[in-house]
Amino acid sequence: MRNYELVVLADPERMQERFVASLHSFEGGRSGLPAAASYMDVLARLTPLFPSMEMARTSRMLPAAGAEIEPLVREMSRYHTVVAPAELVEEVVRGLVGDPGIEAAYWKPEVENPMYFMSDSEAPAPTFASSIPNFEQEQGYLGPAPGGVDAPSAWRRAGGRGDDVRVIDIEGGWQFAHIDLLENNGGLMGGQSFDDIDWRNHGTAVLGEIGGDSTGSGVTGIAPNALLGAISHRDMGSSRAIIAATKKLRSGDIMLLEMHRPGPRFNYQARQDQRGYVCVEWWPDDLLAIQYAVQKGIIVVEAAGNGAENLDDSLYDSPASGFPGSWRNPLRGAPDSGAILVGAGETPRAGVSRDRSRLDFSNYGSRLDCQGWGRDVVTTGYGDLFRLSSAPVDDCYWYTSRFSGTSSASPIVAAAAACVQGVAKKHGALLGPTEIRRAFRETGSGQQFNVDQRIGSRPDLQQLLKRLVLIGA
Repeated sequence: MRNYELVVLADPERMQERFVASLHSFEGGRSGLPAAASYMDVLARLTPLFPSMEMARTSRMLPAAGAEIEPLVREMSRYHTVVAPAELVEEVVRGLVGDPGIEAAYWKPEVENPMYFMSDSEAPAPTFASSIPNFEQEQGYLGPAPGGVDAPSAWRRAGGRGDDVRVIDIEGGWQFAHIDLLENNGGLMGGQSFDDIDWRNHGTAVLGEIGGDSTGSGVTGIAPNALLGAISHRDMGSSRAIIAATKKLRSGDIMLLEMHRPGPRFNYQARQDQRGYVCVEWWPDDLLAIQYAVQKGIIVVEAAGNGAENLDDSLYDSPASGFPGSWRNPLRGAPDSGAILVGAGETPRAGVSRDRSRLDFSNYGSRLDCQGWGRDVVTTGYGDLFRLSSAPVDDCYWYTSRFSGTSSASPIVAAAAACVQGVAKKHGALLGPTEIRRAFRETGSGQQFNVDQRIGSRPDLQQLLKRLVLIGA
């Protein structure tokens, strides 16, 4: 049975009074509405969406950060939430929207992994061996620009491996015991992860791109010295997970949002092909949560989604049913979240001349800041590239060459941000979300071919270091 998150906006001091009045209005059993007992059960479980919000400045807070936090916190205090069965939630929303004490009420589809599944005909047969090879030469995204992000140009500098930078990945599952993720792995820092191999493979692949251990075997992450952590949205929802991660991070640290959800194109319905899926900041509570993190000085990197959508389409100017009247489309014109939004670009693979063009599944538009590799990513997990012959079903020794989607693109950008922040810290500086985001938009290896469908440039760490840290390269 599919469940949805119900979000309700109301003055917290009047919530109980209005709920009682609302319940009485349903006791007559109005046609088409759920039974009073079911309706009451849903409302009785409503809780603050953002409990115990605090406005204190974190250590090493950037000077400009926090200036707009107090209004955000006041707005967030009006949000309440409950998870309700799909067959009940729309009726409850309709009832709440008609209540004069309720400012807004809407439901949210479940978030999914922004992984794009390539054709099985492209899948290689895995290699089985008694020892793990060194796959670094196959990680083309590490290499020099324009094909890769030129990770060695950062590694040659003090701090350039992501030293003293925390990165929290928000999604659903991970294999923290993977042999290539042991050195700087903080494990699960919040939420309850899915006990499912697909979720686990996805999170493991993401962490391998960012911080795979530099040991001479397996893969090497772009920022192998970064301090990795994870928070699961499974039992708390996306916006609560963002706030939970914010409380674990310091100014200048990195948060990665590995999630997208069904959007309005196909009436918010889950689809196998992910068509119409969009980035999470389109929903009001996720937008607020990301803005809060950014105001705390955290660099948020967000997958744009695999919906093949033009995010500049006027479709996204129309709010979903029950959105607050103050909502404006953050994907075009209105203030956005402040996150770095990442699209999926073609890779420099043999026989293909469209490197850095938009892959057909990637969302695009003026809101996107930059791109990463959207296919052919060699990293930890899945087991289609390599499995240990002595333990072929043990996913602690699995590697893939097929990780893809805005799922594979976004960790490349998050890791590049960790590298430049590590160098900045060694120079006694701390880079903020706005300047890092602007640098990603204005530097890099430019998008090719379908440039009218903007996904932005591929990061070039040498250019980023010159721009952000002002050192010779």
